[in-house]
Amino acid sequence: MSLRRIVLRDFVIVQSLDLELAAGFGVLTGETGAGKSILIDALQLALGARAESGVVREGAARCDIAAEFDAPTSLEPWLEEQGFPIEDSLLLRRTVDTDGRSRAWINGSAATVAQLKTLADGLVDIHGQHAWQSLTRADAVRDLLDAYAGIDTGPAARAWAHWRQSRKALDAATEKQAALQQESERLSWQIAELDKLAPQIGEWSELNAQHGRLANSQALMEAAQTAINALDEEEANAAGLIHRALAALQAQAHIEPQFSGAVEALEGALAQVQDSVHGLHQYLRHTDQDPGSLEALDQRLALWVSLARRYRRAPEELAEVHAQWRDELARVDQALDIDSLQKAERSAWKAFSTALQSISKERQKAAPKLSRAVTQTMQTLGMQGGVFEVALLPIDEPQAHGAEQVEFRVAGHAGTTPKPVGKVASGGELSRIALAISVVTSRLGQAPTLIFDEVDSGIGGAVAHTVGQLLRQLGKDRQVLAVTHLPQVAACADHHLLVSKQAVGRQTQSTVAPIEHEARVRELARMLGGGEQSEISLAHAREMLTT
Repeated sequence: MSLRRIVLRDFVIVQSLDLELAAGFGVLTGETGAGKSILIDALQLALGARAESGVVREGAARCDIAAEFDAPTSLEPWLEEQGFPIEDSLLLRRTVDTDGRSRAWINGSAATVAQLKTLADGLVDIHGQHAWQSLTRADAVRDLLDAYAGIDTGPAARAWAHWRQSRKALDAATEKQAALQQESERLSWQIAELDKLAPQIGEWSELNAQHGRLANSQALMEAAQTAINALDEEEANAAGLIHRALAALQAQAHIEPQFSGAVEALEGALAQVQDSVHGLHQYLRHTDQDPGSLEALDQRLALWVSLARRYRRAPEELAEVHAQWRDELARVDQALDIDSLQKAERSAWKAFSTALQSISKERQKAAPKLSRAVTQTMQTLGMQGGVFEVALLPIDEPQAHGAEQVEFRVAGHAGTTPKPVGKVASGGELSRIALAISVVTSRLGQAPTLIFDEVDSGIGGAVAHTVGQLLRQLGKDRQVLAVTHLPQVAACADHHLLVSKQAVGRQTQSTVAPIEHEARVRELARMLGGGEQSEISLAHAREMLTT
């Protein structure tokens, strides 16, 4: 899987470019300011780099970048999951307009920048002055060491996931146990408070009615006695008057049949009056003024109202709430059995720990080997006395990838202490360290396309020739593309791309084209002679290409 083709439209100073790329080692050369890094910048945009309006060629509405890669079989599951079509090749496309807005596509389907970035690490690895990527990204560094050591972290990752799941279940149960204990205590206390009241269903309305009667007992008794007097005991009482009327009508009923209805009604009325009088006598016999009962009732009602306010419930709801809390407490008090969860968590942790120990052991064996191999390669890249070190740093909590963090450290000169590469190495040193690592690990199946931007910074002569030879060696296993100023590096390439610029009207445009044979000789001669082409430089260029 490598970069097949890149197409640009209105990108920076490139009006139109359709460039096919081959496998092996290729170089981009050209005069200063010709735009040798334009291809790399465009590729980074296609892989999800931040877009700005400045990349749009002056006078154009938008720029368009497309990069086509060999079909990535390893990415097919991800493409299918994300809903992108699976085709013979992987086509990434991105446009940016003059307002800085961008759009992206993967195999013709709309995509997000985040999705482009997800693909980036598996497609291209760029090393240069401002793109260290693999050397400074913790996960990539770790993966590189694991690939060098032949470590498969899959089983550990699965064991970690199983342990995390077991731990999560145990923590949830433990947390729930504590919460239930707190809930039990809360309910028990609340129920104990309501037990002091012992409210009954329907009692609230009855208490209020009873309180009303006790509070007004004197008036009620007087009303009952007044009614008795009017109905039965006064001289002109209702019962006597009804009886008198009834007797008069009954005496003449045999003469006037229509009186029978009135007689029947008066008999009923008299019976009702007598029943009422009897009931009122009963009421008076069972009713008395009891200040003690009223006081006790006042206290109960006061407690009832106080508890209702405390628990923010309507007074008439307290009896139902009391019963509800008792039911809840019965459920909460059922103990949770977490023994099985604890056993499962311990078993999962043991399996994970075993996998971690195996990974750590293999890394400890591989780290010094990789350190020595890269250090040895550095000596040929203008970093004599430099030391490369792979440090394994324990982490507080083991993760799916292991129990340690992998860090690359470098000492640029003899006698200095190796420190993290991103903090002490210059851009040129980073590029050469990356080159050394890439050569050592070239057969490990990392990113299929490697790009080195200005790997020749600060070197020359024999070291430059060594860099070229190493890049050619690396190109046997990967697709390698290098931007270089050095003819020694360019002469080692399998393919040579020339970047040139020319004035078109009032604008400057840049083009990229493959060169070979005599055109390549002239470009190498230009690089040798600082822009001048002499018979000597041409002869030297031809010699470089034949050696």
